[in-house]
Amino acid sequence: MLPVNDPQVIADLLSTPARWAIVGLSNNPNRAALGVSMMLAKSLGMDIVPISLKGDDVHGATGYQRLSDVPGPIDVVDCFVNSQRVGAVVDEAIAIGAKAVWLQLGVVDAAAAERALGAGLRVVMDRCPAIEAPKLGIGR
Repeated sequence: MLPVNDPQVIADLLSTPARWAIVGLSNNPNRAALGVSMMLAKSLGMDIVPISLKGDDVHGATGYQRLSDVPGPIDVVDCFVNSQRVGAVVDEAIAIGAKAVWLQLGVVDAAAAERALGAGLRVVMDRCPAIEAPKLGIGR
């Protein structure tokens, strides 16, 4: 079993102010990424960087098409892409020097998680920050 979803890692990621790249974040109100990213910004005080195919600006934050396009460091890469596509996102997160990857509910790729762990990243998989933060009493 992979060492992912460590409760202390989840608590640390959700309680420490950080820069989160949200991959799959657009202005589409039908996508969970829109609400979860708002919660991360407003309730947890995270700096949000939208990443989408079109590079949409979201919540007043400048959007980009790829993680490698983002100037400056990224702490957490939050993945709202399907399991078949998340491996490439995890590889890019490793390449840019991210500190953690968070694969959303239903997003599971054990091989990608293993690569991230091997590169020294913290990994959360098949979890949602909007569910985990209230469980831990984190947020405003």
